[in-house]
Amino acid sequence: IDGYYYKPRIDRDHLARYSDGLIGLSACLNGEVPRALEIEDWELARKLAGEYGDIFGKDGFYLEVQDHGLPEQRRLNEQLLRLAPEVGLPLVATNDLHYVRREQTEVHDVLLCVGTGNNLDTPNRMRFESAEFYLKSAGEMAALFADHPAAIANSRRIAEMTDLQLPLGSTRIPHFPVPEGETVESWLRLECQRGLERRYERITPELQQRLDYELGVITSMGYAGYFLIVADFVRYAREHGIQTTCRGSAPGSIVTYTLGITPVDPIHYGLPFERFLNPDRVTMPDIDVDFEDDRRDEVIAYVASKYGQDHVAQIITFGTMLARAAIRDVGRVLGHSYGEVDRIAKAVPNQLGIKLDEALEISPQLREQYDGDPAVKRIIGFAQQLEGVARNASTHAAGVVISREPLTELMPLQKATNSDSLMTQYEMHAIEALGLLKFDFLGLSNLTILRQAVDLVKANRGVEIDLDEIPLDDERTFELLASGETTGIFQLESAGMRRYIRELRPTSVYDLAAMVALYRPGPMDNIPAYIRRKHGQERVTYLHPLLEPYLDKTYGIFVYQEDIMAAAMALGGFTGPEADTLGYAIRKKKSSVLRAQKEKFVTQAAERGVEPGRVGAKARRQLEEHRPELRSERLHVAEEVRERLAHVPQPLHVRDPA
Repeated sequence: IDGYYYKPRIDRDHLARYSDGLIGLSACLNGEVPRALEIEDWELARKLAGEYGDIFGKDGFYLEVQDHGLPEQRRLNEQLLRLAPEVGLPLVATNDLHYVRREQTEVHDVLLCVGTGNNLDTPNRMRFESAEFYLKSAGEMAALFADHPAAIANSRRIAEMTDLQLPLGSTRIPHFPVPEGETVESWLRLECQRGLERRYERITPELQQRLDYELGVITSMGYAGYFLIVADFVRYAREHGIQTTCRGSAPGSIVTYTLGITPVDPIHYGLPFERFLNPDRVTMPDIDVDFEDDRRDEVIAYVASKYGQDHVAQIITFGTMLARAAIRDVGRVLGHSYGEVDRIAKAVPNQLGIKLDEALEISPQLREQYDGDPAVKRIIGFAQQLEGVARNASTHAAGVVISREPLTELMPLQKATNSDSLMTQYEMHAIEALGLLKFDFLGLSNLTILRQAVDLVKANRGVEIDLDEIPLDDERTFELLASGETTGIFQLESAGMRRYIRELRPTSVYDLAAMVALYRPGPMDNIPAYIRRKHGQERVTYLHPLLEPYLDKTYGIFVYQEDIMAAAMALGGFTGPEADTLGYAIRKKKSSVLRAQKEKFVTQAAERGVEPGRVGAKARRQLEEHRPELRSERLHVAEEVRERLAHVPQPLHVRDPA
């Protein structure tokens, strides 16, 4: 990191200090030793080879011979054959690898042009002068260096000497300091118990039972330290006047509520803990915390100072070439006009994450161009091979990793994009595989606006406002919202949302939550019914009377992912963890899991008096479209869902709108 200048650099002193266990090779034509030989500076070549031999040991540094069909490389090989015995170093045969198969030579050339901003016909552009930079077989390498079997044998020797073990599978919770005599588990329990007494006027057996259950799950998974760490930096933010809140499924935990991480009471709103942390489906906890966007860095700096600068880093993310972008890039490189390429790209359906193979199947316009024009076929052929290729690296918008040990012991680091802070070179899924926990520090401009509004009210009117204590039943506020004057209000300011808000005339926070959840492709179809039912213009119906306690506030309409969990528990007798597993299977297209649970659902539903029957198409659509991710999965899992619901009785329970 200290030596970084456009590219990573290292000096020989530093290399010598950390050379134990390393094997060094002299590199390709651009290596130090080869460059010295290129200008016939044999004295410098011997000196460099000797220094690296001393650093790595005579059995740890190899002179590298290659043959990519380049004349200058064959000349270098002859020089290396002469140098090796003079300096007492072994030879090893290698091949530079820039693509896997020989037939990818041309698409690699296209990718070079994309990266350098050139066309294939640009004069004097960067290019590879042969088609030999692919993964050669053992037979091909042996044939290339038939006269040097020792160099071939040394490649196997190096492979056998290499023993890289990545510490996968274990959880590496950072150390959180607790008072003497306490463990992180006992301290978490103590802090939560204090918070329980602070949050609730009377601690009922149900509240204590819920807290004990959650703490049991958290401690059994080994995540006690994680919750203490999040609570600590949230406390820091609040103490320093930084507006913060929590989003996602974490407010479903009474632990996060009692620790002060979230102001949302999961008991009051009926939020299930298993949607956040499921003991039957062990995953990393994920608490998304929002901070004012212009003060987020203060919180990250606090964390770095507390746990050590070398223990904290932001997370890298890689931008990849998507279908439309790949077509545009390839078309430009091949010399086609913008209009031609734009016509092809726009024939790809505007669907998130769509692949070109799928686009060719579902888009008649794209298929017609592909089949009828060889030039289009060539563009798409190259684009298909470039889909998913990493195009650029940037800093993850929220992700921060905090480690127990210095991060350099676990992964490579680099300078973050557009800042001097550290950034991992592993993306978030690899970081999770190492057992490291990702903490999400999100910057939200709306929190900045709210804090500024609070400051202005205090400065001009002398009134101090605590955003967490604002009443949620203020009539004048709902009158303002019902007017549609919601410009500047988070998630309520688009033209379509303003129209629906005027029609809805919300009277509770439940109306607002439902509208935000429904206002997206698919679920939007249920907004008119929700509005009609709220105003008594349509009867409120339920798939079964058992669902009324769960869907009462949404007028019988499935709105949230938690509604699927509620249906599984109410109709099928699933436990909270089992219901979350079912919801996860639907979201992630786990058809095999759905099929495996079908018999259990049917049997347990019958035991609860749910007789076989067939629900109406409209009700089935409610379940499938209650979230956008479910809507996109309808083609894959609709049958499993329908079969599962086939045993709900046909007569619908009706609640009089009055």
